[in-house]
Amino acid sequence: MCSCVWSSRALSPVLLPRLLLPQTGHRLSGRSLWTSPHCMAASGDSQLLPLPNQARVVICGGGIVGTSVAYHLAKLGWTDIVLLEQGRLGAGTTRLCAGIVSVAKPISIECQMANYSNNLYQRLEEETGIKTGYVKTGSLCLAQNQDRFISLKRLASRLKVMGISCNIIKSKDVAKLHPLVNIHDLVGAIHLPSDAVVSPPDVNHAMAVAAAAQGNLKSYLTVNLLYHISVVQQVLVEKGHVMAVETERGSIECEYFINCAGQWAYELGQASEMKVSVPLHGCEHFYLLTKPLQEPLPSFSCPVVIDMDGRIYARSWQGGLLSGGFEKNPKPIFTEGRNQLEIQNMQEDWDHFEPILSALLRRMPGLELAEIHQLVNCPESFTPDMRCLMGEIPGVSGYYVLAGMNSSACGHRQTSCYVPSFQYLAEWMTYGYPTANVWPLDIKRFGNLQSSRTFLRHRVMEVMPLLFELKVPRWDFQTGRQLRTSPLYDRLDTQGARWMEKHGFERPKYFIPPGKDLLSLDQSKTFYKPDWFDIVGAEVKCCKEAVCVIDMSSFTKFELTSTGDQALELLQYLCANDLDVPVGHIVHTGMLNERGGYENDCSVVRLSKNSFFIISPTDQQVHCWSWIKKHMPNDPHLHLEDVSWKYTALNLIGPRAMDVLAELSYVSMTPDHFPSMFCKEMSVGYANGIRVMSMTHTGEPGFMLYIPIEYALHVYNEVMSVGQKYGIRNAGYYALRSLRIEKFFAFWGQDLDTFTTPLECGREFRVKFDKDTNFLGREALMQQRQDGVSRRFVMLVLEDHDTELDLWPWWGEPIYRNGHLAGTTTSSAYSYSLERHVCLGFVSPPPGPDGHPTPITPDFINRGDYEVDIAGQHYPAKAKLYPFSSLFTQQKRRKEDLELSNLQGK
Repeated sequence: MCSCVWSSRALSPVLLPRLLLPQTGHRLSGRSLWTSPHCMAASGDSQLLPLPNQARVVICGGGIVGTSVAYHLAKLGWTDIVLLEQGRLGAGTTRLCAGIVSVAKPISIECQMANYSNNLYQRLEEETGIKTGYVKTGSLCLAQNQDRFISLKRLASRLKVMGISCNIIKSKDVAKLHPLVNIHDLVGAIHLPSDAVVSPPDVNHAMAVAAAAQGNLKSYLTVNLLYHISVVQQVLVEKGHVMAVETERGSIECEYFINCAGQWAYELGQASEMKVSVPLHGCEHFYLLTKPLQEPLPSFSCPVVIDMDGRIYARSWQGGLLSGGFEKNPKPIFTEGRNQLEIQNMQEDWDHFEPILSALLRRMPGLELAEIHQLVNCPESFTPDMRCLMGEIPGVSGYYVLAGMNSSACGHRQTSCYVPSFQYLAEWMTYGYPTANVWPLDIKRFGNLQSSRTFLRHRVMEVMPLLFELKVPRWDFQTGRQLRTSPLYDRLDTQGARWMEKHGFERPKYFIPPGKDLLSLDQSKTFYKPDWFDIVGAEVKCCKEAVCVIDMSSFTKFELTSTGDQALELLQYLCANDLDVPVGHIVHTGMLNERGGYENDCSVVRLSKNSFFIISPTDQQVHCWSWIKKHMPNDPHLHLEDVSWKYTALNLIGPRAMDVLAELSYVSMTPDHFPSMFCKEMSVGYANGIRVMSMTHTGEPGFMLYIPIEYALHVYNEVMSVGQKYGIRNAGYYALRSLRIEKFFAFWGQDLDTFTTPLECGREFRVKFDKDTNFLGREALMQQRQDGVSRRFVMLVLEDHDTELDLWPWWGEPIYRNGHLAGTTTSSAYSYSLERHVCLGFVSPPPGPDGHPTPITPDFINRGDYEVDIAGQHYPAKAKLYPFSSLFTQQKRRKEDLELSNLQGK
């Protein structure tokens, strides 16, 4: 490449091309970043091998994703694995990967996976005898401002829970660890001594060799197999099951198919006989390579540098430096289907890279004299929420996906933290479930609505810059909005609604009162007391004293019907509670898996003898549908319908809700006439057929109204008109969150997951062990009840915590009991009733002498001294197994009675 000497004056967009092109015009031209010889076919004559007629599993994609899946399947004893690759092994984005292995991840499951990757790479050389380029360099994540420093402190608290070594350090300590870093504008940093770097092609080769050593892997490198329609005709599906893969060189019958096609996973999904949604999109990603510096960087002691505020990362490379970043104006690619030759012809773009280069020179001024070796332009695929896609495709048994290993805060995820996702996928296919909660990565968190090419193109332009953005609590995506809306959206928007998005659905957070500064509220970002605090407080107060309306139309809604008892029999098997109740009754229940964990947390209404209405969380729409359909018998007389779009849901919360509905329906709504957990079909205003339910999901009095969408605006207007005399107002989900947390209500996806059982979260009363029929998960719960649970869901109220000045808890904070780590929080909110912060979470006793879990007792919980760690600061807390609200209400009444008696005494 160019051997010119760089200075800060050379950053002009006009000068950059001139400095590079005349000398060599050195493009990527298909060359690998790494000098490894292993970025090639598994054997010299592998292209001559005929394809087999059948296999147990076919993996499409020979990059580090495909070979790692094969490796982990082989480790679990799988045989007859066929790996298909369109060119050479690891010839795609794997050979261009930066190779940074860091635990600095935004969510816990990713931190755990990065730690696993680190350990695996260390032992892979010993296992295979192949050098992987593994060097434990450590890494430095820098902070240029206090908010970033707080986020790093929160990360450090989370990592310590996992036993991962990390240190919060001062800026002067950064200079001691890395000779090139300019520290003048730094507030501090986190040092991760166990982070490392690897050679991705070598790791890929080692994985393939290790899998083949098990005698289970056959590698067939068919030219252009994955992409061209003439080559990959389709994945054949029969009766909802994968049957075969058709290629240009013939068909392979198989039980399982795994889409590991990386950039081409979307197109490969569309090539199936039954189209499969794999929501991801490609973007160009640039990084720079320098020649060895005058004082070469020591590869074994120089840590990786991640400067998120500067949008750059850097690591030592062959005596020089490798540095890239995530710019604010990314360049989407592959909007139409393309083949692998596109990667080889991707062009340098120095004008586009200039902001990253400028940031690098500000952080490392000593590089001004460095000689440029190459500017690499490689594709990266991004999902709509920046996390990878894994799991079985809903509706197609045996079709698995593992893709979207996009860049992250440490460079490239496919070599940084997602190797355990391959392990989890292998476990999923072997045992029917992974050994960790992977819901944040499960492909079923998305639906077809997130698969629009236009949506993905717009979202990827937001997602890539977000990788290095400071994400404070309650941040929201800005692209792909107003995709799914309630019929009341425009009406609520004009009344000051501020919106958040869930599963593509717009939901109100809170409502801005007239006269408030809308712009400052929308731009408010903080880890401290938020600007909407008083607004939400007023909504909560109205819910408790008058009546509020919350639009909850985003909830998932199904109807299960049958001509006979089939619907009841299915629900009795799937649900832990007893669904054989009188018509009109509502049952809160969990749908459990074989381990007794929650696959779904729902409310079920018996509409008639053979008809049921199922209400589930918003983001459970695809997952819950898939779970029910998976267990439904093939019976034409049994029918499941997704009716989420048919009904608008209004939640009337507060003591005056019954007065509003009574006026609109001319029916008494008192508990004597309308008992709790009951459903009636009623008229409200002029509208007929409204399903009115006496529940609110908050523990407060009130009603849920499920309204056919054509009546939604009329019913809302009538409710607001009649409710004026009762002090009615709109409220949002932030108020709902505060109310449900102070009532100790657990929500799926936040507090509950597939590893949480009813016995662990205090919901044993919703499990009917003695009902006439067996239910899924019963045996596991019976065993757990006999052995005792090793963790419990608790409610903690913070003490000595200043709401105005102290950092707020949000979720994921470590919980300490008597000075020892006992668990983590799962959700939290400020309780306006208790005037304190409330955290929900799980605590466990220390393991026994044999290392096995110890049963937890009420005494263990009640007699401990608790603290919650918020960014390294410990705050004392009281822990209970029941809501504090009843206790504080009694104390408040005693105080009011005392004040009244004193007043009367005077």
